[in-house]
Amino acid sequence: MALVNSRAMSFPILNQLILDIRPDTPPGFGNYLPGPNAEALAAVREHAAGLTAEPVLYLWGEAGTGKSHLLQAWCHATGAVELSPLPEPPLARVAVDGVERLDAEDQIRLFSLINAAREGDGRVLVTGVLPPAQLVASPDFAVRPDLATRLAQGLVFRLHNLSDIDKRAALSVRADARGMRLPDEVLRYLLTHCRRDLPHLLMLVDQLDTFSLSRKRPVSLSMLKEIQQQSLLP
Repeated sequence: MALVNSRAMSFPILNQLILDIRPDTPPGFGNYLPGPNAEALAAVREHAAGLTAEPVLYLWGEAGTGKSHLLQAWCHATGAVELSPLPEPPLARVAVDGVERLDAEDQIRLFSLINAAREGDGRVLVTGVLPPAQLVASPDFAVRPDLATRLAQGLVFRLHNLSDIDKRAALSVRADARGMRLPDEVLRYLLTHCRRDLPHLLMLVDQLDTFSLSRKRPVSLSMLKEIQQQSLLP
């Protein structure tokens, strides 16, 4: 969970965006590969810049869709710093990554922070795995109904997984950035036999590069399978 506070744009085409998917690059708006999430990306950028009248923005979607990436980019754009646990209001900028993981006290504080943002000039960005109403109905979470209602009253965007074409492009750019050749059979295997979220796939490319350099062998499908067997990665 990331908790942050701070007192404190048309978009490039896809090919320009994926050029910034490099190892060790901090999350930013410019290196987020939007795919089907261009509208959400635009909303987060405008929200961070104070161009949106609505102070509350809620992003939801399954793991690997880039919720944390956009939240960290928002924090960077607003000059936010991490705080934990959630402080009492008033605060000018608040971000919570994973509202479903908040305990009861922090949920009450977040509710108050949202109210304070609506009464002043604050901004609140929250992420979760489900839309607000389903967070309350789900037996797996204990999100307060009043907090879910406050989140639903703001801007709500679902983040979707990237297409295989987008993922393939991102993996190729990552490999190029590392100066490694990624054979087609390795790319196909990554997209059909490995866990499909992009952060995990990029991590596997990084591991392939490190393993290849340490063994002084070119990247191959057998090498990828060897890495999976040694690390027990899916």
